[in-house]
Amino acid sequence: MYKKLLSCVREYKRPSLEAPFYVSLEVIMECIIPFITARLVNQIRNGCTMNELLFDGIMLIIMAFMSLTFGIIAGNSCSTASCGFAKNLRSDLFRAVQKFSFTDIDRFSSTSLITRITTDVSNVQRAYMMIIRTVIRGPLMLIFSFIMALIMGGRIAFVFLFAAPFLGAGLFMIARWAMPTFSRIFRQYDGFNNSVQENIHGVRVVKAFVREEYEKEKFSQNNESIRKTFTTAEKILALNNPLMQFCTYIVMIFILYYGTYRVITSRGLDLNIGQISSLITYGTQILGSLMRLSMVLAMITLARESAIRIVEVLDAQPTLTSPINGIRDVKDGSIIFEHVSFRYGDNIKTPYALTNINVKIESGETIGIIGGTGSSKSTLVQLIPRLYDATHGRVILGGHDVKEYELESLRNNVAFVLQKNEIFSGTIRENLKWGNRFATDEEISEVCRVSCADEFIERLPEKLDTHIEQNGTNLSGGQKQRLCIARALLKRPKVLILDDALSAVDTATDARIRASLKQYMPGVTKIIIAQRILSVRDSDRIILLEGGEIKAIGTHEELLKTSEIYGEIYTSQQRELH
Repeated sequence: MYKKLLSCVREYKRPSLEAPFYVSLEVIMECIIPFITARLVNQIRNGCTMNELLFDGIMLIIMAFMSLTFGIIAGNSCSTASCGFAKNLRSDLFRAVQKFSFTDIDRFSSTSLITRITTDVSNVQRAYMMIIRTVIRGPLMLIFSFIMALIMGGRIAFVFLFAAPFLGAGLFMIARWAMPTFSRIFRQYDGFNNSVQENIHGVRVVKAFVREEYEKEKFSQNNESIRKTFTTAEKILALNNPLMQFCTYIVMIFILYYGTYRVITSRGLDLNIGQISSLITYGTQILGSLMRLSMVLAMITLARESAIRIVEVLDAQPTLTSPINGIRDVKDGSIIFEHVSFRYGDNIKTPYALTNINVKIESGETIGIIGGTGSSKSTLVQLIPRLYDATHGRVILGGHDVKEYELESLRNNVAFVLQKNEIFSGTIRENLKWGNRFATDEEISEVCRVSCADEFIERLPEKLDTHIEQNGTNLSGGQKQRLCIARALLKRPKVLILDDALSAVDTATDARIRASLKQYMPGVTKIIIAQRILSVRDSDRIILLEGGEIKAIGTHEELLKTSEIYGEIYTSQQRELH
């Protein structure tokens, strides 16, 4: 895990090494300052002149200035290294997620992935910042302060050797108790973020059904659950400070009592006031270092859980990968499903969504697919561009198994208008160029005409440069669908799949779009999934799916004669239409 994370440091290795180096110099300066201060105290006690104090005074100023300078440089290097490390980590995570298939995203969940890229990376960033600065500073301060205390106080410095293990053991136990609590927090965060995202995304539905109070109550319960878990963790970590203060006071009492005794009994020959003051300073530095290390330990404990979650994503092997030397050229749009069965996930107890699908589609054919809700219409067509892989059987495109194609080439030749239309914030032109970033304005105008999107684009004040809000909230459902179709057409695909992509347009517009598609791309295989038979009746063939199985295939007229289910659907829809 640590090796994987450290590989993200990359170009920030230099500031990552500079920070500990300058921290070391800062610590050395801080450890020398009490030594000079003790000498000053003794000189003042012995009645020296101002001229005699001048040298040590100047040395103190120089040491303080150097300590400040090294601290500033270390802080800058540390900030550069930690922020750069976090940037690389986020980039690597995002790139890993981009390789995921739908199955991989379903396994992690989208909200969990967002939490890992944001909250978890921030936790690891803070821990890394502390590691390259505080974790180096703490042990160095302990060592140098103890050496200086030994030089200044002799055997009395050994009191720190008794206090430090006691404090260290206590801090370690506190961090260990807190670790399971932090693990629960992250699982709760995933659920909490999922609830918030779902609420915000579906805010229109919430308001339409007047469910604000219900959502508030659900949010409050989740929020309270996180508060309780965090409070438990904070209560455990809150023991750090009392334990630290207890050890500090015990050490200070011992130094003051025993040091004073030695000063009096030896008349300042064995130990003097300046040495006692420096011992107190060194004691504070030693125990303060342990305290800071305990805070780092708590942060690392928190970050460790985040690191595990991050590395899970980085180490995850995508279930769908391009073959080595995969085929790049898709010859045509012919499609064959050979004994295809499919189920979601790897659990053998999960029922099949598709069972023994056998169908052959010629290149250039227009195929309609209808069926009831849950009949796996969308699942069937998602196997063509390998959004999912068939569990059993083969899907053949252009004479080759889709698994033999290089993924990017395969998906560039299969244009998919998903059932759930995704429009991104930006201009209409920017959204359309997702289909072809090199498309000219003439090509964009042409596909807008074919998809009937030009009808509303021309009425907009800025036309193609009109800004679209996130998720296309300033567009109607039909407008979004027409833009998504235009975007798909710009790919110039071999196969065009419209997954219920005409459901939000009126029947007249539906008919015009289908007629335009037939003229615009006669050689392209077109698969139209629809709820309305009217949207597929002119197809070369219609596939009737029911319960993940093909119940009938044929033209509209053939199915009316041979399929009772198709006839019932048609009769019902005609009755509703009239």
